[in-house]
Amino acid sequence: MTTPTALDSFLDKWRSRWPEWSVGEVFVPQDQRMKTLAWFALLQEFEDILNIAGDPLPADAKLGWWGTELRDWAGHRSRHPLGRLLEPVPAPWATLADALPALVTARERPADAVAALASLAGYAQAVSEVEAVVLGGQPRQPGAIAAQVLATRLAEAGLQAVPRARQPVDLEATAARERAQRDWAGDLLATWPARAGGASARRMWASFARHRLDQFAQGRVPQPGRQPLRLLWRAWRAAQG
Repeated sequence: MTTPTALDSFLDKWRSRWPEWSVGEVFVPQDQRMKTLAWFALLQEFEDILNIAGDPLPADAKLGWWGTELRDWAGHRSRHPLGRLLEPVPAPWATLADALPALVTARERPADAVAALASLAGYAQAVSEVEAVVLGGQPRQPGAIAAQVLATRLAEAGLQAVPRARQPVDLEATAARERAQRDWAGDLLATWPARAGGASARRMWASFARHRLDQFAQGRVPQPGRQPLRLLWRAWRAAQG
């Protein structure tokens, strides 16, 4: 029996949130799967910091630590387990480090969809540039990356993630709060291009995320990992571009 490592814990945390990937990863070459998982797990670490509940100071300190860590990767030095797989990749890690403070600003409730996307524009651009090196392929459109981050934020933070323009008049009414969140999900789908480039692995992940958001917008409870044949078809279509 193999003893789990620190690296395994980060990769397994991402897998547990995205059980769809157990189907989709068959379309990723075997020799690229671990690096792909490490990259997505790193992005999840940043999104967890964005979506922190309660006192943000520990998360902000962690974000500062990550900025230093990423700059060290540019010099081929790493301390985090994910760095074992990602640090050797000659990506613009310092550019991503410089963009991380935007996640702190993005916690504030935006005025509307335009402001929400704008708050993450610099971060999404940096992610796109790094991802093109880590995963290969054409760079993903930053707007699509920002929309996916906002979709995750809605799932994690609920009404707190909804822009002021979509906030319900009656905050005590459960139906109104749920409607506001579904309406915001619909707004995100409208601004999220279905075809936005990127490596096949990103396209698959984005397809899973869009499907979850679409289910939520329709008032349904997303059931990740169910209906594996439909997942396989969705993953194949996304992988084909």
